[in-house]
Amino acid sequence: MANLSSISSHIPSTQPQWVKRFAKLGLAAKGVVYCLVGILAFMAAFEIGGSSEQNVDKQGVFRFILDQPFGQILLALVGVGLVCYALWRLTQALLDNEHKGTDAKGIGRRIGYAFSGLVYGSLAYGCLRMVLGSRGNQGGGNSRQTLVREALQKPFGQWLVGGIGLCIIGIGLYQIYRALSGKYLKNIQTSSIKTELKAMIIRSGKIGYVARGIVWGLIGYLFIKAAREAKASEAGGSSTAFAFLEKASYGSYLLGAVALGLFCYGIFMFVRARYEVINTNS
Repeated sequence: MANLSSISSHIPSTQPQWVKRFAKLGLAAKGVVYCLVGILAFMAAFEIGGSSEQNVDKQGVFRFILDQPFGQILLALVGVGLVCYALWRLTQALLDNEHKGTDAKGIGRRIGYAFSGLVYGSLAYGCLRMVLGSRGNQGGGNSRQTLVREALQKPFGQWLVGGIGLCIIGIGLYQIYRALSGKYLKNIQTSSIKTELKAMIIRSGKIGYVARGIVWGLIGYLFIKAAREAKASEAGGSSTAFAFLEKASYGSYLLGAVALGLFCYGIFMFVRARYEVINTNS
């Protein structure tokens, strides 16, 4: 038996290594985007450099990258990374290389992977369009408002928009649950992280997932508000959520705290790219 184990350990792996490469590139690109979202949101919170929370979303981040020296090349790299992330998520959904199975819970998780893949595929498309010369006149918030406006005109449209809002809040609560339960560390090889950095990295991930959950929750609340008031202008994306947050008491400090949390989330994406175990067997 020992000899068989020794022989099998020398058999070359037939795992599709491109899945692992795509996952790591995608997570790194996602880290870049969230770090910049956090930085721009923090600048907007305290009006540094004339920044406004109205433009702090992923499209705003793409425009920011494009305006930098060699911005077209940098943005193209981010776009390719986001394509890789989308393909990895779709692979998880279709090939089930995370072994979630075909029961109700497994199908639910795989649908979540597919949804994530489609969302980031759409982001990658918008990113690469900017690289090719389209500045993207309409932001993510406006496109959501257009969808909500069309939905509100349908029969039971308010209920539909309200239901979408509840689903978005559910996603936010799940992000917070992952943070507080420690499930966000499930596939991370924490034993490989240097001891002096481990506590800080684990804390940054927890803070990041909580901040992301708060943003999802705010977006969901704004959808419900749009449904209740039958006003599509109340709905939106992260920039709308940031604007709503800043209008609250001590809003600049609240937005600044969430911004730092999103920056932490971006940093943790780099940690995932380095230390996460990527399953490639279908």
